[in-house]
Amino acid sequence: MTIDTNRVKAFLLTRITFLIFSLICLGRGAAAQSTAVKIIPAELSEISGLFISNDNLLYVHNDSGDTSRFFAIDAKGSLVSRLYFKGDPSQKHFGVTDCEDIAGGPGIVKGKSYIYLGDIGDNNGNRPYVTIYRFAEPNKFSSNMQIENEAVHLKYPNGPQDAETLMVDPISKELIIISKRQDSVGIYSATLLFKNKDTITLKKKGSLFLPGKGLAKYVVSGDISRDGRQIILKTYTNVYYWLRNGKETISKTLMRKPIKLPYILERQGEAVGFSPDGKAYYCISEGKNAIIYRYNIPKLPGSASN
Repeated sequence: MTIDTNRVKAFLLTRITFLIFSLICLGRGAAAQSTAVKIIPAELSEISGLFISNDNLLYVHNDSGDTSRFFAIDAKGSLVSRLYFKGDPSQKHFGVTDCEDIAGGPGIVKGKSYIYLGDIGDNNGNRPYVTIYRFAEPNKFSSNMQIENEAVHLKYPNGPQDAETLMVDPISKELIIISKRQDSVGIYSATLLFKNKDTITLKKKGSLFLPGKGLAKYVVSGDISRDGRQIILKTYTNVYYWLRNGKETISKTLMRKPIKLPYILERQGEAVGFSPDGKAYYCISEGKNAIIYRYNIPKLPGSASN
């Protein structure tokens, strides 16, 4: 039998290339420590925001097209509760317009933990105000429950903005919104100490430039750790990380060059959130049977994971 040496070389090169690719993929998976968990409930097909409570429940919500509700699921993706609330009566069909992110932190009562849901999407840039809903974090659940809420209407100082990122700063006691689409996105803030049905004009605190073009630059989610020391922002292609110096403002922290954290590219990943201890972060994408990914934060100088 005659051996075709060129074919043998090509075969070996193909096998070596495949082996290297497999090792890279395994390495990425190991670094990410992702969980092979799927979101089962059919109504959770447009997940756009994520907040993880101190008892490790994951609060998530759909974006535009859903009614005024959000969900509690466990770390395995099983549905714990559908939480319904009173939305904006001017939105007759759904009660909300476009909920894009959810966050947690302090509020108007000292020592109490709250959930904040941001109805802040504005694809057409024509909303006169956006709305943040605040809920006292529940300690009892039923499969379908009504939850009391307060709301604040927020106006931008420079006209309507499309945004998908809502964060709670426990140090400055502020809501932080970051716009989505500009080459340099805007950083806006408002006090956490609002009263129900207040209308407040946001303060623009600065701008943030991230590398990339088009969709790769869009800021679609973010979170601040419970102690206020760590910040993560997510685009469609990357997760960026900052470590705060003391009690400096969020805008000052975001002026520094970020660190890219491990991230397995999702089909349309629009949700990120810290674990309660700040040593890990979770990502979930839109789409049916979306996977819950858990990533350890790499050990960095001065980080909370050390």
